[in-house]
This record gives sequence, C-alpha cells and structure tokens, in this order.
Amino acid sequence: MVMLLTTMIFMLLGVIFFQYRMQKSKDEQLRYTYEKLQEIAGKQTAEKLLVVTDDQELQKLLVAINRLLEAKQKTNADHAKVEISMRKMLSNVSHDLKTPLTVILGYIEILQTDPTLSEEERQALLKKVQLKTYELMELIHKFFDLAKLESGDQRIELTRINVNEVCQANILSFYDVLTTKGFAVHIDLPETPLYALGNEEVLGRILNNLISNAIAYGGDGKTLGMTVRNEEKLVCIDIWDKGKGISESHIDKVFERMYTLEDSRNRLYQGSGLGLTITKRLVEALGGEIHLSSKPYGKTVFTIMLKRMEF
Repeated sequence: MVMLLTTMIFMLLGVIFFQYRMQKSKDEQLRYTYEKLQEIAGKQTAEKLLVVTDDQELQKLLVAINRLLEAKQKTNADHAKVEISMRKMLSNVSHDLKTPLTVILGYIEILQTDPTLSEEERQALLKKVQLKTYELMELIHKFFDLAKLESGDQRIELTRINVNEVCQANILSFYDVLTTKGFAVHIDLPETPLYALGNEEVLGRILNNLISNAIAYGGDGKTLGMTVRNEEKLVCIDIWDKGKGISESHIDKVFERMYTLEDSRNRLYQGSGLGLTITKRLVEALGGEIHLSSKPYGKTVFTIMLKRMEF
C-alpha cells in the first residue's frame, strides 16, 4: 500500500513538474513574442515572428500576428512611396507652374516698360502671353483631373461601346497632324466590329493621349500604328511607333506621377509627367489594363485591354 501511494505521489510530482516546465516554456515564448513585437513596432522593421513551439494554438496566433505584420509593413511601404511621390509631385508642380508664370510676367513687364515697341511687336508678345496662359491652364487641368481620378470623385458610366468606331474616329482626328509631320500610318481594324465594356468619351481621351505621346516622343521613327485585336474575353488596342523607344529600366516607371522620360525619350518634348499617369487611371476606371513594351527604334507599343462584350 505504501509503495502504491509513493508511486502515485511521484507520478503526480512528475505531472506537476512537466506542467510547470510546459507553462514556463509557454511563458517564455509569450514573453519573447511580446518583446519582439515591441521591437518590430518600435524600429518599424520588416521582420517576422519566429518562435519554435509545439503548441498548436500558439502557432495559430503567430501565423495571425505575422499576417498582420505583413499587412502593416505593406501599408507603411505604400504610405512611404506615396509620401515620396507627393513630395516629388509638389516640387515638380511648383517648378512647372513657376516656369510659365515667370515667362508670362516677363512678357507683361516688357509690354509695360518698353515704350519703343511697335504695335506689331506688342501683338506678338500678347500672343505669346496667351499661349503661355493656355499652357498653364492645361497643366492645372491635368492636376485637377488626376486628383479627381485618384479620389474616386469622377464617376464614369460604363456601357457597351463599338471599339472599331472609337478607334477609327480618333486616328482620323490626327490625320492632318500626321500628314504634316510626314508619318507613315498603319491602321489594322478587324472587319467585324468588336464591342467592349467602356465609355466612348473616356476611351477617346485615352487614345488621344497615347497617339499624342507617340507623335511627340516617337516622332523620329516617322511611323505610327493602331491595331485592334480580339483576345478571347478581351479587346486589345495597340498604339505603336518606331521611335527612340523606352529602355527596359524605365518601362515600370512611365505611368508614375511626374515621370517625364528624361533619359528614354526626346528631351525636346518634356511635359508635366502626368499624361500617362492620367491615361492609366482612365483605363483602370474602365475596368481595363494598360501595358507597355518597347524595343528602341524597333517598336514601342502601348496596349489597352478592355473586357469584351457580345453584340
């Protein structure tokens, strides 16, 4: 009897000791988890929690915590990227607004202070003031448009549109410009009309931006093309040129705010850096995608992909 009681006591002590060790191990793991979380939060690092444990409930907790950390770190990274982009944008906005304003003020000062100007010279300066004012207003409109698109304030009604008709009308609107500049134009539209989910006005603006971009930046190739393709559930529109193109290192950046293609395109045609950003936002507002591929002096292609609709 005594031996049995003694054995039971030792067994109970063993169980208690095992539970004590388990609890102590769990306490240490929880303490480490807490301290590591404090460190990660304090230093804003990209670390994850790594704890070796057999406790399945603790494993589930660690998985959930790491998911939250990943989400927080992604949010922080996105916020930092937006902040950098906004600082750059404000800097460039200031510069882009200051330049035409300085020129306008210079012309006005000449008109006010130079009594020797002939009427013809005065009219020429006034014409320059008018052109610079239009340039400034266009830039302000671009900033306003981008702000509306990114805030979601601009509502776009989506309907079934005839892509062939919209593309044909837009390329024809550039006929005089292309002819004057000596461009060879290649238009490839399918005989059977293709329909897509979209908005005629918005798609027209997208095409206008891309064709203008091809004329300005791909002009040295003297070739411009438009191709409309049927890709199963998508309607694809290619706007292409054979100009200087865009180097691979710049392709991922061309749709960013204020990116002006300084190294990859002609410096004579530097713009606000908002045209392609607005174009991308408009394509996304139609539920589509836009992609770019480029082989310098071979073929630079902007491809718009919209959801195809039946007749």
